[in-house]
Amino acid sequence: MTIETETGTPTAANPNIEKMPGYQLLARMGKRVLRPGGRELTEELLAGIDIGRADHVVEFAPGMGATARLIFERRPAGYVGVERDEHSAARFNATIGDNRYRCIASSAQTSNLDDASADVVVGEALLTTQSDDNKKRILDETYRILRPGGRYGIHELCLQPEALDAETQSEIRGNLSRSIRVGARPLTVSDWRNLVESAGFEIRLESTVAMALLEPRRMIADEGLLRTARIVFNILRNRRARRRVLTIRRTLRRHADHLAAIGIVAAKPWPATEA
Repeated sequence: MTIETETGTPTAANPNIEKMPGYQLLARMGKRVLRPGGRELTEELLAGIDIGRADHVVEFAPGMGATARLIFERRPAGYVGVERDEHSAARFNATIGDNRYRCIASSAQTSNLDDASADVVVGEALLTTQSDDNKKRILDETYRILRPGGRYGIHELCLQPEALDAETQSEIRGNLSRSIRVGARPLTVSDWRNLVESAGFEIRLESTVAMALLEPRRMIADEGLLRTARIVFNILRNRRARRRVLTIRRTLRRHADHLAAIGIVAAKPWPATEA
């Protein structure tokens, strides 16, 4: 059971590098791990969720399938990826060699999955790009499809420190959005915590790591030495891609003191019982 995409299937038909979302551009260059905290935080998140063989897992926006591969290693009883684009969902399904696992074309706001049908929901690098209203809709949808006691894991970009003023927060969001060509709306740690708790979840684990997506050490840790070399080669030989990637990296470095990645594991509480 494998998921292998070499140059980023979501971007294969999109040659407009200047307007392409940053995550699609990096995928086109061969990058598979596109989460803000890298593989390190994803693995910590999955360890905290503790997926077992009886669990039914839903993953919102599986993208390149890097996290799906780690989930499949745990052999859950079922897996549903929820991918917005129909063609991406079809390509994802073509790579899965297990009929217990599938990807559907739907949205994280309205997945059309049954109530209380999942034991685990995972969403990475998804909420950061959503408006406040859509963040709430996704959390409400997650709450609906989780069984009581079910676990919810998120891996997102966050702002630091807590006392970061509103003007600086707005500047960072604007600069990120312009460089990656996607609306970026990261929150502070306490704001992420409040968002999750306000949807009814109880937080079980919280962790932050440096945001170092395009730094050499993180690249090698996430992709391995040979794939990192291949990604760098792909970037160097494409002038337009090189210019965009360097712009993204400059933006991340400019705001490095105020950017981090956060992982949260929360649980849907059991209904209260009468004494």
